[in-house]
Amino acid sequence: MASSTDLRYPVGKFDIPGFTDNDIGDALTEILYLPRKLEYAILNLDAAHLDTPYREGGWTLAQVVHHVADSHMNAYIRCKLGLTEDQPVIKPYDEAKWAELPDVGSVPVNISLTLLHALHARWHEMFKQLKPDQWDRTVMHPGSGRLFTIRQMLGLYAWHGRHHVAHITGLRDRMGW
Repeated sequence: MASSTDLRYPVGKFDIPGFTDNDIGDALTEILYLPRKLEYAILNLDAAHLDTPYREGGWTLAQVVHHVADSHMNAYIRCKLGLTEDQPVIKPYDEAKWAELPDVGSVPVNISLTLLHALHARWHEMFKQLKPDQWDRTVMHPGSGRLFTIRQMLGLYAWHGRHHVAHITGLRDRMGW
């Protein structure tokens, strides 16, 4: 994915139809290493840095880290549902409201990073061992009314991690941190 000058989408938007079987290996690597990349992205930042929005009107860096943990926990469960049920309807959630809950402001980001290390080790192992037909299993997203394959979900969340790491590293570059 190309980089973008739009601060909301620093690595561009995810191209669902463009994600193919040839991209699975790279996406698996991204899933495995995302927690480490996110950890490096916030390395040596203090509380004031973590309380800085990555763009005007955007989340703070701490909210971004906690959001990735929240989002990827949901995605992991959605993938498991898709692998064990026939076209389950997944539960959407209000990401913006989740980012405002008290735990996001009071729990240190290292808690979410620790969670992501464990979660991504499990998620990577699950993806790595899928049989070819399992990649085509689907979940239904009621908000969009469309089906997503497990393959597409892998691609989406590999992109999602890259997207949010770029929010943090982009702000660091702009601020000279």
